[in-house]
Amino acid sequence: MGSQRSVLVRGGMVVPMAARGEWLQADVHVKDGRVAAVAPGLDPEPGCEVLDAGDALVLPGFVQAHVHVVQSLARHRAEGLPLLRWLKERIWPYEAALRPSEVAAAARLGIAELLTGGTTSALDMGTTHDQDAVFSAAAELGIRLTSGKCHMDTGNGVPTGLIEDREESLAQAEALGSRWHGAASGRLRYAVAPRFVLSCSPELLAGAVALARSRGYLLHTHASENAQETRAVRELTGRGNVEFLADVGIAGPDTVLAHCVHLDEGEVRLLAERQTGVAHCPGANLKLGSGIADVPRLLRHGVRIGLGADGPPCNNRLSIFHEMALAGTLHNLAHGPGAVDAWTVLEMATWRGAQVLGLGDEVGRLLPGWKGDLVVLSCDGLAMEPAADPAAMGVFGGGVESVRHGVVDGSVVVRDGELATADVGMIRREARGAAEGLTRRLGWS
Repeated sequence: MGSQRSVLVRGGMVVPMAARGEWLQADVHVKDGRVAAVAPGLDPEPGCEVLDAGDALVLPGFVQAHVHVVQSLARHRAEGLPLLRWLKERIWPYEAALRPSEVAAAARLGIAELLTGGTTSALDMGTTHDQDAVFSAAAELGIRLTSGKCHMDTGNGVPTGLIEDREESLAQAEALGSRWHGAASGRLRYAVAPRFVLSCSPELLAGAVALARSRGYLLHTHASENAQETRAVRELTGRGNVEFLADVGIAGPDTVLAHCVHLDEGEVRLLAERQTGVAHCPGANLKLGSGIADVPRLLRHGVRIGLGADGPPCNNRLSIFHEMALAGTLHNLAHGPGAVDAWTVLEMATWRGAQVLGLGDEVGRLLPGWKGDLVVLSCDGLAMEPAADPAAMGVFGGGVESVRHGVVDGSVVVRDGELATADVGMIRREARGAAEGLTRRLGWS
């Protein structure tokens, strides 16, 4: 990866995210994968790489709680559809058609975009096959990734190429977890990922729970994203989506539910009581017309919430900045200005998101002993002027173009705005070639 065992980030406005409203002008020394010191005037030790953070914010690396990097090659090719049609007409046929080399190209493109956009940790859901390619890309490019193959064994409109034998699907997940959980010095972790209630039998969901709990893996699924989906789940099960998932064991601090837009009051209380994690994906929810999750209500109840861009075909970008700006403005419509203030948004993009991913004791804050994951945001952009509250600057003034440097596990992954761990030109060429082949096979224009 071209990493350094010692990195000094010099001269930035450091926002440790240890307390709201606190920042300091300081250096950050990262050694052997962890933060060694945060203080002014640190001297580089021999062999230390020095990264310039002058006129820049230094933040914990951003965390995304729900993405689909394997969908990257369907970007800009699934427009103007609501969720269930979007899945049936575009995404499921696309995923069924993917070849191993195309999964790899999609994963490399998505992960490169995440890293160069300041995201250093993510929870990802793959498709039903070729998940090794996703982990290989993550290992190479240097992101901290929790991911897992998708499980599907039933469902209206699901292509035969995605319908799995339940026992074989779970066996594949068990083998993948054995290979990849804890790999790359702990950067990679496995998550058991049944897609959603409408494409998973109760028996598959129960098997996913048993596997995850026996191995200490996260559980990751979609819930209550779309009104039509939520009605269908109630018709199928007689219960709300979140309630049904909790009844089969998909709830608790080891569980992440993406979306949670359409909830009744009992389900909100259930999320809080069970400490189930929620991934708020405002960009995708708007793009698909799914609705607006009531994040202020969830926060008032004490629900654990992170942010996620979801998939490139239902957002068109994997930008944490897009999600932060929406999370800090969208909820004002129902709750009034400042409903989710900039510091709370920044928390969801750092330590709150890390908690959702089960990384809350090591990731999401810049403190001695914590993982050496950080991002340096240049304040050169005119939208960053004049300098003021750093949370407002990062959430409302920043963008992917602001990312100057990125460090994951003490290794430099972005240097001077460029991916440091792979040739971006090659990633682009691979993605374009793979997308062209896919669109011809699928008959897409």
